[in-house]
Amino acid sequence: MSNITTIVTEFLLLGFSDTQELKVLYFLLFFLLYSSGLMGNLLIVIITIFDRRLHTPMYFFLRNLSIVDACYLSVTVPLESINSLLNNRVISFSGCAAQIFLIVFLAYFEFTLLTVMARDRYVAICHPLHYTVIMRPSVCMKMTLTCLVTGLFYSAFHTGYTFRLSFCQSNVIPQFFCDIPSLLKISCSETFSNMFSLFITILVIGAICFGFIIASYIRIFSTVLRFPVKEQQRKAFSTCLPHIIVVSLFLLSIGVLYLQPTSESGSIKDIILSIYYSIIPPLLNPIIYSLRNKQIKEAVRFVMSRKLLLSNIA
Repeated sequence: MSNITTIVTEFLLLGFSDTQELKVLYFLLFFLLYSSGLMGNLLIVIITIFDRRLHTPMYFFLRNLSIVDACYLSVTVPLESINSLLNNRVISFSGCAAQIFLIVFLAYFEFTLLTVMARDRYVAICHPLHYTVIMRPSVCMKMTLTCLVTGLFYSAFHTGYTFRLSFCQSNVIPQFFCDIPSLLKISCSETFSNMFSLFITILVIGAICFGFIIASYIRIFSTVLRFPVKEQQRKAFSTCLPHIIVVSLFLLSIGVLYLQPTSESGSIKDIILSIYYSIIPPLLNPIIYSLRNKQIKEAVRFVMSRKLLLSNIA
């Protein structure tokens, strides 16, 4: 009897609490955070579409970043919040695979998109006279599609490589959603090749993208420091600051995800860290880009006033 193992066909996710009152409180908290993040990102998408003054490469990439952030929030938070409230921790094998595929794809897409945005800032500041030629719409579309297509292949590889493993006996994932590190911990197969391939691909892609971003900003700063007028330097730095903050926030969240060891049984620390890298970056990104951006603030006022005018006419 000791040699008999149970093949896992579904998984149990970590719940936020066993107390019904706390479940309701967590549900309301996550609903508020999710709604705020979703509305913020969708607002940027809407205003960059309807305001023609924002039909530039910079805001084209920002719109795509907001779409990615809205999708990233929607992959994990709503389902887990509702399931926790209904006391349903079960996720199917295929549902878990789909969740991992989307999380990996969106994370890859966001990082490569942030890398392309660094290129956009470099051309805008270092080659302003050739900006419209270098960053023409067809080039921006090709770069975005390259990020998307390579992201699909990257995500498909790691998802397929993870789910070729056997899962037996334990089916409890020490996490409130499916992710690769947590699944590797409960697999009864040899996972060294999985961990090695995951580490190597993250290291290589991260080094290439981060190196490209650093190289772009070295050239940007060297160019800006040569501007004769301090006001020009201030404006140039202010256009780069939101991107730098968002990149730093994203890299910190990835570090938390893959470098922080997850305990075998979920702890409060694991839950807090998971909430950070799954909710906080996509929640803060629209705030960071809107806070110091006069064009976005003016566009919000323009869209809102136009909407009020149309409603009064109707």
